[in-house]
Amino acid sequence: MEFCTIASGSSGNCTYIGTDYTKILIDAGISGKKIEEGLANLKLTGDKIDALFITHEHVDHIKGAGILSRRFDIPIFATADTWAAMEEGLGRIAPSNKRIVYADEVCAVNDLCVKPFRIPHDAAEPVGYNVFSGEKKITLATDIGHVTDTIRESIEDSDVLLLEANHDVEMLKKGGYPWSLKQRILGENGHLSNHTAGRLLAEVMTGKMKYVFLGHLSEENNNPHLAYETVEEILRNNRIEVGTHVKMDMASRFQNGVKVEL
Repeated sequence: MEFCTIASGSSGNCTYIGTDYTKILIDAGISGKKIEEGLANLKLTGDKIDALFITHEHVDHIKGAGILSRRFDIPIFATADTWAAMEEGLGRIAPSNKRIVYADEVCAVNDLCVKPFRIPHDAAEPVGYNVFSGEKKITLATDIGHVTDTIRESIEDSDVLLLEANHDVEMLKKGGYPWSLKQRILGENGHLSNHTAGRLLAEVMTGKMKYVFLGHLSEENNNPHLAYETVEEILRNNRIEVGTHVKMDMASRFQNGVKVEL
């Protein structure tokens, strides 16, 4: 089982997960050209992608979805309300490639099982995803306004986790965003801060978790060094040593991240 982020940040998101038999993308929030370049770096082409799963309808998650589906005949999976919210923005999609998923129900794509779970975000029907291959589990949890029991339970026992660390609260408060946007980001349906990401990891960390990627960083209200140090310190204070108990890396904004093979 393979995992690699192609892009992760407030400007665009796309993640590849695959096995020998199945290749999927979760989100396509950068241009189709950029996604193809990211796949090429993994020695893959768009025609090898079996499915595209969408977390929610915001443009940083769907920008390239329509063109990819049309160019390579890729089915797009999303919740019903997400489909209603994004369909016009995607352009023409073949009816056979419009697929609906339901929170907490497993969707099988060849030898991968994909299970959406509900997340609190200011979108129509947003979800995170668990992806299973046998006993192996990869979880994507970004665009989270606050931590719920569902999120905790979904993250537990993951081998690989992509977790949002969107902003540093003080940077956001002192930054140049309008007050209304600051309130949205800090709100119950906004985004997860570095500190909250660290505390969540400390709660759910088990011996099974091998690799954590911090992603969906704000370009204006965060930086990779600060996010990493903040989360690392919280884990250390909870007797979890990065590098010993778990590997941790940053999901890159504009290029492929570290490729993990399970």
